[in-house]
Formats: sequence, structure tokens, C-alpha cells
Amino acid sequence: MENFTAFNPVRLHFGRDVVNHLGKTVKQFGNKVLLTYGQGSVKKYGYYDKVITQLKAAGLEVSEYSGIKPNPVVEDVEKAVALGRKHQVEVIVALGGGSVVDSSKVIALSIASGLDPWEIMTYAVNPEKTIPLVNVLTLAATGTEMNAAAVVQNRKTGQKLGFVHPLNFPKEAFLDPQFTATVPANYTAYGIVDLIAHALEAYFGEGEPSVIDSITFAIIKDAIQWGPELMKDLGNYELRANIMLDATLALNGLTMYGKKSGDWGVHGMGHELSLLYDTAHGATLSIAYPAWMKLKKEKLSVRIRKLGRGVFGVNTAEETIEAFTAFFSSIQSPVTLTEIGLDKSNSREIIAQFNKNGVSGMCHKLSNDDYARLVDLML
Repeated sequence: MENFTAFNPVRLHFGRDVVNHLGKTVKQFGNKVLLTYGQGSVKKYGYYDKVITQLKAAGLEVSEYSGIKPNPVVEDVEKAVALGRKHQVEVIVALGGGSVVDSSKVIALSIASGLDPWEIMTYAVNPEKTIPLVNVLTLAATGTEMNAAAVVQNRKTGQKLGFVHPLNFPKEAFLDPQFTATVPANYTAYGIVDLIAHALEAYFGEGEPSVIDSITFAIIKDAIQWGPELMKDLGNYELRANIMLDATLALNGLTMYGKKSGDWGVHGMGHELSLLYDTAHGATLSIAYPAWMKLKKEKLSVRIRKLGRGVFGVNTAEETIEAFTAFFSSIQSPVTLTEIGLDKSNSREIIAQFNKNGVSGMCHKLSNDDYARLVDLML
């Protein structure tokens, strides 16, 4: 087990109708609010109305930035920063999934520090302050609601980057499973894949704390147990609640206790595929993870076998990989590049993109030769 420091300052409000306390919670951080959200579904399904009612009832002055995309782009961050500075906002409320919350973390840093958002993302500058962020989650997937990471892409530079900083932690997170009941089947599946991938990235990191491995297996097993049931009953509150809690636990720091780091190589691959083809993040991970495990099957055979025993009750690395692949397929998440409309003719472009941005893991490095093998394994 590696030395570690545990820290998570996010206050989590979880359960039915917790948003009824949103207004008074936000008010303690300021009176001028920037409300950020996506491209319309929060209004269509009434979540916006519930949030804005709370904010107005608390006497808060609200400015709004809408239209944040599922694969968030820095241009939206820049526009929201300009709006926030114009109105001298004191607190941000992010209503949406990971893209909205991630964008809002960088928006908060940039407004408070006066720094350029993309320079923040590239670690060219070091922000020293932020403004408080409160999030109301509408998609169980990324775990961003309770961690210090943000991912944003820049189409001009051809990069999709992650930025981790202690200032990124939200102040409060409101998770009402009712707000995820209208997520369609495909994005429900992608969220399940994403949370499992987060757990796997932690598991394959450096350090082997026995109890944390067991907790990680429990999170994955819970998602595997309830995920298929949820796919058949998308409006079921209890099933939504189970998956929502799994997603938060998978990336709020818990699975990293006793670890020096996670790996994140598969997430790196997924980010590049999303950047190239605008593929949903979770869909890229269900394609990339089986291929990555096949590539690392010999080197990491002991860890993969332990994973298979702990999650599926199987005994070999091959069976473990087959079981994950079968599960991803069972919830209709793609497991090959072919399923998202790509073929061998795209290989060179993908390999070049991996090379351009130096895709690799924190613990299990990837070489140029590995890129070609991975693309073949994903086809």
C-alpha cells in the first residue's frame, strides 16, 4: 500500500427532492449567480424550472449561460467567463452532466483569477483563487460532481485535456436521481461504462491496497448488477439512485486511497477518439478498455485475473476481458470502432492523433508500437 492523503471538501446532498434546499444553500456563497447548462434538455424536462424557482425564491440575481456541448469546448468556457465577469457573479450553479460541471469548474477559476481558460487547462498558469461552484447533476457518469478534475477540448489545437487542481472541488453537489430519469438509453449506458472505467483506472494504478481493491470491485459489481435492469426500466428511481451513487463513489477519491496514482491511459485514448469523431465519451471507453486489457494481458496478468475473480468469479485474464466486453455489449455500448462507423482506413488518423498528444498511462506507458496494436484490437 502506498502513502496517501485523503481530502474531499464537497458536501453531497443525495436523494429525492434535495434540490428543494438549493436556494438557501447557494445564497450563503453570494447573491449574483451564473447558471450554466447544456443544450435544452433541462428545460424540456422541467429541471431548469425547479432550479430557477429555487434561486429566485432565495432572492438571487441570476445570469445564464446555456448551450454547453456534450464534449465541452473552450469557446463556451470563454463566453461564459466573459458573461460572468460582466455581471460580477459571485457563485456558479452548474445544472447538467459532466460537461457542464467540468466547464463550470474552469469558468469559476478564470472569472476569479482573470486568467485565460485554455492557459489554465494547459497548466501554463496556476490559478490561485476561484469562485464557489454548486452543481445539480442530471447524468450519472463522470464523478465530476465530487472531485477536482475538469476536461475541456480545444478544436483549434486538436487537444482534449484534463486539469486537476484542489480549487476545482465544488462546494456543494445536489444529486437527485429523479433528475436522471429522462436520460435516454444510450447515454445511460455510456454513463455506466464511464463509472466502471473510472474504477478500473484506479484499480490498475500504482499500489495494491486490499480493502480498496475490494471496494472498487463492489462498485463495479453493483453497476453490473443494476445497469442491465436500469436499461429495461429507465424511469426506475431506485435503479437510477444505485447507478448515481456508484458513479460518484468511483471517482470521488475513495478508490484511490493507498494508491500513488491511477493509470488513465484508456481515458487518454477515449479523449482522442471523442476529439476526432465527436463520439460520446462512454462509448469510446467501452471500445478502448477491452483492447487495452488485451494489450496488457501478459504484463498485468495477475492484476487482470484478480479483477476477474473479484467481479465476475472467473479465473483467467482472457475470461475477464471477455466478461467486460460482453457486459458492455449487453447494455448496447459499442466495443469496436466498426460499431461507430470506422474501419481500417481510419487507423492512420487515430495513430497520428495518439502520437500528436502523447497518449499514455500514468503507470503503464504506451509506445508508438502500442498505438498500432491498440487500433487493430479496437477494430
